[in-house]
Amino acid sequence: MKKALIYPTSNHFDIICDDISTDKSISHRCAMFSLLSDKPSHITNFLQAEDTLNSLNIASMLGANIEKNGNTITITPPAKIIEPTDILDCGNAGTGMRLYCGLLSSIDGAFVLTGDKYLRSRPMKRVVDPLKSIGAVIDGRENGNLAPLFIRGGNLKAFEYDSPIDSAQVKSALILAGLHANGISYYKEHLLSRDHTERMLRGMGAKISTNSDGWIEIHPISKPLEPLNITVPSDPSSGFFFAVAASIVPNSKIRLVNMTLNPTRIEAYKVLEAMGADIKYELKTDLYEPMGDIVVSYNGKLNGVNVSQNIAWLIDELPALSIAMACANGSSKVSNAKELRAKESDRISSVLSGLKRCEISCEEFEDGYEITGGELKRSTINSFGDHRVAMSFAIAGLLCGMEIEDIDCINTSFPNFFDILGKITKVEK
Repeated sequence: MKKALIYPTSNHFDIICDDISTDKSISHRCAMFSLLSDKPSHITNFLQAEDTLNSLNIASMLGANIEKNGNTITITPPAKIIEPTDILDCGNAGTGMRLYCGLLSSIDGAFVLTGDKYLRSRPMKRVVDPLKSIGAVIDGRENGNLAPLFIRGGNLKAFEYDSPIDSAQVKSALILAGLHANGISYYKEHLLSRDHTERMLRGMGAKISTNSDGWIEIHPISKPLEPLNITVPSDPSSGFFFAVAASIVPNSKIRLVNMTLNPTRIEAYKVLEAMGADIKYELKTDLYEPMGDIVVSYNGKLNGVNVSQNIAWLIDELPALSIAMACANGSSKVSNAKELRAKESDRISSVLSGLKRCEISCEEFEDGYEITGGELKRSTINSFGDHRVAMSFAIAGLLCGMEIEDIDCINTSFPNFFDILGKITKVEK
């Protein structure tokens, strides 16, 4: 199990960061959605990380032809998705497993989805149960709650599903199922979760709209969709680690280049702004996704904040945001965030465990936590195999030094994270 030793930074930094990993959520969807067309899709800047490459490999095992030319990948879909001769390995990606569940539930054939030891312990009933209710045949451990999952694809019924969970993964799985249902389907969430699926599928020609009552209306497709021709923007969730760094290291500044500026993806930056950071957004283009630069500058010591709204928009950034809270004046509270417990680790428990090791006062609740800002102390942190926990405490190490255990998980989403961190401070692995 690899470790990393982070040394405290000796001074401020002012850097342009044009090598943030490209967006993981969009890259996953590019691999999958290309299978819905009958023409080649061209994807530039597809994320070359373990999780997304697993999704791409699954597309290949389902019959797609993958060609790489520089930083562009061409995915030529099969005339018909084939039954794979082996299991489909999603690695550490809950997005990969849950979305492929929705896609494959309507495809004639037998499919087995599995993943690493961490993914095999994550709950899948949130996707499996609604899919079963519309005719999907899915089984697995704990009656389909835990992978490996076996899917026997077939005919699905149109549905009206009012989701108890505001989750982009659940929504996307049901939308993909609805594209092949036997009538118009309806899906509702009570807080808009990240909407890449709707945006991308509409761009491919799918008829997906949201009515005045908040129901997403999904029309089944009668013919293949148009192919994707997309440049994947950089990932604001990955960039956020360094946004936090610039906001807690005095007199520092960073320009994050070519980020998606989708409102459902930059909520954490808005919270960091509310805490006192100086943040500017510079829009450059808007096709499948709004895209531009984010500039973050140190603006004095941060202040505590309460976070209870738009949780689905910043769920992945909360571990890094917790580091900012630990450095702020006063206390900060996060609530309505029980979804954190169903991530790569139980992130409420994982993050607070690390903060307590760093001598930060915090209190755990079922749906969140409260952090009292203080002075971070150097410690040894268990990542629990969770890439966002590992990277968050690496950023904390800029102030006090830190040893992070089990860093291999970072390769699932951000392979060059330590290369970028090395521009700011000394790192030993």
